[in-house]
Amino acid sequence: MSSIEIMKKAQMGKYAIGQFNISTNEQLKAVIEAAKDLKSPIIIGTSESERKFIGINQAVALVKSWQEQVGLPIILNADHCKTFESAKEAIDAGYSAVHFDGSELEFEENVKITKQFVEYAKSKNPDILVEGELGYLRGGSEIHEKIEIKSEDLTKLKQTKEFVEKTGIDSLAVAIGNIHGVEMDMKNPPLYLNRLEEIQKAVPEVFLVLHGGSGTSEEDIKRAIELGIVKININTELRIAYSKSIGKTIRKYPEEVKPYKILALAVEEVKKVVRKKVDLFGSKGKI
Repeated sequence: MSSIEIMKKAQMGKYAIGQFNISTNEQLKAVIEAAKDLKSPIIIGTSESERKFIGINQAVALVKSWQEQVGLPIILNADHCKTFESAKEAIDAGYSAVHFDGSELEFEENVKITKQFVEYAKSKNPDILVEGELGYLRGGSEIHEKIEIKSEDLTKLKQTKEFVEKTGIDSLAVAIGNIHGVEMDMKNPPLYLNRLEEIQKAVPEVFLVLHGGSGTSEEDIKRAIELGIVKININTELRIAYSKSIGKTIRKYPEEVKPYKILALAVEEVKKVVRKKVDLFGSKGKI
């Protein structure tokens, strides 16, 4: 199936597909093996910084290799492209999905560049999944002491339909009280679910995306899926599981020098996070 067909199936089936960001092959191994065990479609995400580290062509080749081996429906998404050039590089490299993040731009400029990016993506591959963003998410993929959500951050309902129609996007990342990263108590602010419901009614044809899924309560996640969220991004929880487990192994076995032994626990800890999220999102057993 194409990326759009995978998402359409999720939309019709009322479940969400997890996007799990990676920057190492060990993280990729953990995500895909967990998805295989649970028979779930999966989205692999790489931000601009993550692509720079792992290599953009290398990410495409690695995902293709895994896909051939396990036979999973896997979407490879270029997450948070901040410029047209960044998106173009990912499209040309063979990513099956691309996200242009114009959330820091004025509305008209966001529309203009997103439309340009959509037209280029579709000219190269009509089946590529293209995602735009409307509204502003505070924070980054790390641990925060506290983040305050402001009303002006939220996706504006009156702009939503215009944005979707003018840009031609397949997916829309919304700001409904979600943040990037997690607060120190791992309990992020509650979502504005009424706003999500209004957005879904305004643009029922697009795939709605929830960025900043790490730290969001299970109750809010379940309700968000009921209200139309089809894709949920997880990054910070994976990073925490990965880095803490490596530190734990090194402290316990300070003389160990074999990377595959040091990283073994990290792979298992990342798998735990992925399994939990896949089960929560309802995508288990969907292939």
